[in-house]
Amino acid sequence: MNDEYWMRHALKLAEKAESLGEVPVGAVIVKGEELIAEGWNQPILSNDATAHAEIMVLRAAGEILENYRITDAELFVTLEPCSMCVGALIHARIKRVVFAANEPRTGALGGAFNLLQANQHNHTFEVESGVLADESRKMVQAFFKKRR
Repeated sequence: MNDEYWMRHALKLAEKAESLGEVPVGAVIVKGEELIAEGWNQPILSNDATAHAEIMVLRAAGEILENYRITDAELFVTLEPCSMCVGALIHARIKRVVFAANEPRTGALGGAFNLLQANQHNHTFEVESGVLADESRKMVQAFFKKRR
């Protein structure tokens, strides 16, 4: 299985978020070739500003692994993480983050700014971007077009 395989899985979760009235963002955490956890945006339904797909998948993985540190794992997410999510990924000790579409307004891995460039962090992770970016971007754009 490759990056595109896991991103397609995350895109299906983004569709689930959209079907629930949420911004279509989905995420998975993988260790090796094994799916550990899934997450999708839920802030509207849960009345929780922190319920981004990345936070939800970290919470699920933490419960499954019985550890808040999700070492040697990769996160695949359909939209570039915000600063809150990047901070959580640093604290969780994620090994690698792969995201589809850039987020020019709030993306914290190069879209608006790059939080990993701060040298104060005691952990960093690899970043890969652009995997199935067009599919993700179109999904998000269509969602907001319908809402306007």
